[in-house]
This record gives sequence, C-alpha cells and structure tokens, in this order.
Amino acid sequence: MRPRKAYLFLLLLGLAQLLAVAGAEGPDEDSSNRENAIEDEEEEEEEDDEEEDDLEVKEENGVLVLNDANFDNFVADKDTVLLEFYAPWCGHCKQFAPEYEKIANILKDNDPPIPVAKIDATSASMLASRFDVSGYPTIKILKKGQAVDYEGSRTQEEIVAKVREVSQPDWTPPPEVTLVLTKENFDEVVNDADIILVEFYAPWCGHCKKLAPEYEKAAKELNKRSPPIPLAKVDATAETDLAKRFDVSGYPTLKIFRKGRPFDYNGPREKYGIVDYMIEQSGPPSKEILTLKQVQEFLKDGDDVIIIGVFKGESDSAYQQYQDAANNLREDYKFHHAFSTEIAKFLKVSQGQLVVMQPEKFQSKYEPRSHVMDVQGSTQDSAIKDFVLKYALPLVGHRKASNEAKRYTRRPLVVVYYSVDFSFDYRAATQFWRSKVLEVAKDFPEYTFAIADEEDYAGEVKDLGLSESGEDVNAAILDESGKKFAMEPEEFDSDTLREFVTAFKKGKLKPVIKSQPVPKNNKGPVKVVVGKTFDSIVMDPKKDVLIEFYAPWCGHCKQLEPVYSSLAKKYKGQKGLVIAKMDATANDVPSDRYKVEGFPTIYFAPSGDKKNPVKFEGGDRDLEHLSKFIEEHATKLSRTKEEL
Repeated sequence: MRPRKAYLFLLLLGLAQLLAVAGAEGPDEDSSNRENAIEDEEEEEEEDDEEEDDLEVKEENGVLVLNDANFDNFVADKDTVLLEFYAPWCGHCKQFAPEYEKIANILKDNDPPIPVAKIDATSASMLASRFDVSGYPTIKILKKGQAVDYEGSRTQEEIVAKVREVSQPDWTPPPEVTLVLTKENFDEVVNDADIILVEFYAPWCGHCKKLAPEYEKAAKELNKRSPPIPLAKVDATAETDLAKRFDVSGYPTLKIFRKGRPFDYNGPREKYGIVDYMIEQSGPPSKEILTLKQVQEFLKDGDDVIIIGVFKGESDSAYQQYQDAANNLREDYKFHHAFSTEIAKFLKVSQGQLVVMQPEKFQSKYEPRSHVMDVQGSTQDSAIKDFVLKYALPLVGHRKASNEAKRYTRRPLVVVYYSVDFSFDYRAATQFWRSKVLEVAKDFPEYTFAIADEEDYAGEVKDLGLSESGEDVNAAILDESGKKFAMEPEEFDSDTLREFVTAFKKGKLKPVIKSQPVPKNNKGPVKVVVGKTFDSIVMDPKKDVLIEFYAPWCGHCKQLEPVYSSLAKKYKGQKGLVIAKMDATANDVPSDRYKVEGFPTIYFAPSGDKKNPVKFEGGDRDLEHLSKFIEEHATKLSRTKEEL
C-alpha cells in the first residue's frame, strides 16, 4: 500500500469511530466538514495518480510511449532516441506500426540499446509544436537532445541503419546546404549566380524558425540538380547594411537574384513548393516563337493578352532588357520573343520593338489592334513593365476565377454578369451582350469593365441581391473601398448600363452590404457587429473600439475566444471602450481601412480617428498583450484610484 493510501485508511478508521460515538446526536457541522475533507483528499489522490500515470513511461509491443509530461525526463540522459509522431486515425501510421515495432526490438538488442518511442501528436500538442510536426507519421532521431530529421524510406533496414549511424560517438550533423551570406561574401556569391534565392531573417522571428527546416530541405533538393540552384540566408539583424540596401522591413523576406539583380519571391514556403517554384523560375522568362503559325494561333484561339518582342538576336542589348522586364512579370504574364523577319512583317513591327495585342475575340472597333513600343539597350525594364501593364487588358475582358487575382484588381470595376460562353455555338450571343458593354466602356476610360459568367460568380451575384432578379443580364460596380453597388433589375442594354455607371460616378448609388441579421440582444461583454451595424458601432466617433474579425471554422479564432471574452469582462466598466467581434465570412466590412487578409485580424479604432485604425500584430494573442495593446492606443480609458 502506498504511504498516502495507508494514511488515508487510518484517517477514515478514526473518523468512523468518532462518528459512531456522535451518532446518537446526529450529524453536525464538524462531521460535514470532515466528510468534505475526505472527499478533497480522495480527489487529490486521484489527481496525483493521474499525474503519476502521465509521468510513467509505458511500453507497447517494445515501443515506448512518450507524452508532454514524461518526454523531457526520459530523454534527458539519452544519447540517441528514435521518435515517431503519429495520429491515431492516420492510415499510414497504422500501416507503419508493425514495421516500427520490429525496429524497436532490433534496436533494443543494439549495444548499447537505443530507445524507440512513439508520441501521439494529437494529444501531445506541445511536443508536436516544438518539433514542427505537420504530417503523420513524422520520424525524427534525437541526438543529445537535438532533433535530426529522418528523410529516408519507412523501411526497417533503412531506419535502423540511419539510427545506428547517428548513434556513433563521432557522428556530427552534416553541414547546412543553405549558404550563409554576410557583407564580406554577399556580392561575390550573388553576382556570380545565374539564379539564387536569398532569405533575410531574424534569429528571434517565429515565422523564420518555422521556415528554416523547409528551406534547408529545399536547399538539399535543389543542390542535386544540374546545374544546382543555390539557396542562401542573411541574418538581417547582424547585416543591417544588406537589409537596408534591399529594403528589408519584415521577416522573413525572400528575394531571387539573377546575376546580382533582385526580384521579389512570391512562391510557397514549404519544401516542395519552394523547389517547384525555383525550378520554374530558373527557366527563361520568355519563350521563342519559331513560326508564323504560332502567332496566328495565339490570335485565333488565345484567351489572354499576347506579348511578343521582336529582336535581331540573343546578343541584342534590347533583347536583354526585355528579358529583365519579363522576369519581373513572369508569374502574371506569358512573354514571347521572335527573331524572324516574317513574324515582324506580319505583326507590322520592326526588330527592336515590343507588341502587346489581344486575341481576336477581345478586339473591338473602339481600340487599336495592337500597341507597339520601341525597345533599345538603354530602355529601362520598368518602362517595359509599365507598357505591358497599361495595355494588358482589353476594353471589356472576361473576368474569371483563374485571372481575377492577377488581372482584375483595379477599381472601380464594372462587371456584367450573364451566361458567358465563347465556344462556337454560343460565341455570337456572348459577343452580342459584350458589344453593349463596349459602347459604354469606351466613354469611361477611368473604369475597368469586364463580363463574367453568372454561374462562376453565383456567390457574388447572390451577395449583390441579384440571384433572383429575373433578368438574363445583371450588372454591378466594385469600388476602391470594397463597397459593392448593384444595378436595379431591368431589361439590359447600353443605355441602362450607362445610366447606372453615370449615377455611380455622381455618387448617387447606395452600396449593397452583405450582413447577418442585427442581433436582438447584444448586451454581452463582447459586442457582436454585423455588416449593417459596422458604421454605428465600430465607426462611432465617440468610442474607442477593439474589433476582431474572425471565421467560424478558424482554429486560432476558437483558441482566442475565451481570452477575448476575459478581455471584454476586464474592461466592462469602461463606458468609452467597446470590445467587439465580427464574422468576416458572413458580413461585408464596409471600410477599406480595415483590411482582413487572415483570421483572426484585430484592429483598434480610436475615437475621433476611425480612418486610421491600428492593427494588432507581432505579439501573442493573450490577455496580457491584448490589454497592453488597448492601454497603448486607448483615448477614453478612465483610471480607478487603485490604478493611479
């Protein structure tokens, strides 16, 4: 019997005797207290037992079971430990389990024995986070407390061989493939590389720490290519001159360099995404057109802007400038070049010129067939870039999911929704309605016009209140601030569209705001904001407002909820401060000053200055940091005598 349980037994025996003596007098307050004391003792005993269970290292079929509670104690004095992070529901983990048990039995007989352990990453969340576990199963080898990623196949032979290799007394981790750059070697390395990816990081930055293992894995993979594509890193906090030189203002900042010339990196931040992106970036930014037939096919069947530079040859300095400009825009546009006089003649240009034109289906009598620019060796690549961007869209183009983010970001945007189909059978009907839009678009060059298929944008049409309009063609305007304006349903023609656009230009239209119903009871510590009440609550000039934009499905938002509620209760007595939240997936945010690009997003809207909200970023979303954020920016806080 454990000492605590023996003590409890004697205590119960003594109490039973006392109760027997006092039984005739009935229960009193002292006996009730004694009973409560016994219950508390039993609860403490159960909690202690649970803690002891968590600390105990159990074994299942030769595999040790570790968790958040017992991990550090167990590994503290171990030279080498093999770890598997798994999820109980994971199919791959279940398939791997018998193999892992064989590995455990083999390494148990090793001299010296090497412990093999498994960790349920769904319950040991602290360990999963600490070791950056993002998939199952994840295998790591712990060497003197330092994790070594295992990247081989999940076979007994390969894993055992790798673990034995790492367990050797003289084993040291292989050097990083990622190059370390400083002001002493930066220019030499970067200027000599045809292409190199450079990360500017800060040692304390959480996002940088998360990127580090993925970046190194990508570096290893790209180093195997012929020729290899190098990856490098710069500690921007130590190399401040380099950070300033390349306008590094946040971490991590990634830039691609081509022979010393910097270009923004806009790719993924995990191993395979980095690898694929850099392989694509290492190819030429412009493809050569060899035959006139290719150009004719672009015009006849194309669906996007056609960009072709015509030059004398690859040694032409104008061609080199064109390549630099193409590198800047290669993610958004397809660039082509030709050295053929036949193609130059067909395009009605000379060598040393760039032509930007639309495929036939987007050409119209209201706009030139093509736009031509002279390109010389002295022409700035920024000038080429500006020229392409200026003429990339037709007067009335086709907005769709695949091009919306890259083509139709300029506002105001006039969109006409109907059944858009450019296939042979429906092209005439599609062009009929497009021609009506063209008649109006030519008179409003300051606006962008587009047609869009009503089924592709069914959600947007519904939010505009037009899904039940009864009309075959509907229209809307999306403005710079994020507001949306719907045209009243009526028979569509160029005159009705012109009236609608003119009314918008004169400021006579009221925006459509997607909104949940206004809450009937909104007396809780956290005020609920919907689209219809955003202006009255958040934009109230007399009140400071902390507003959280969340998504119901967002895990981080769910974690924040109890903290945010505690925050609201803490400041409940402050009449000049409102703590509020808004489901940004079900409501429009009527002001463009409150940009929501992820969840949760938190802003502080100070009284008297609602157009300049302060975004909460950088700190932990806990009670302490959120309170500090409020205290720093509040204009209406009243202090109690105790606080003063």
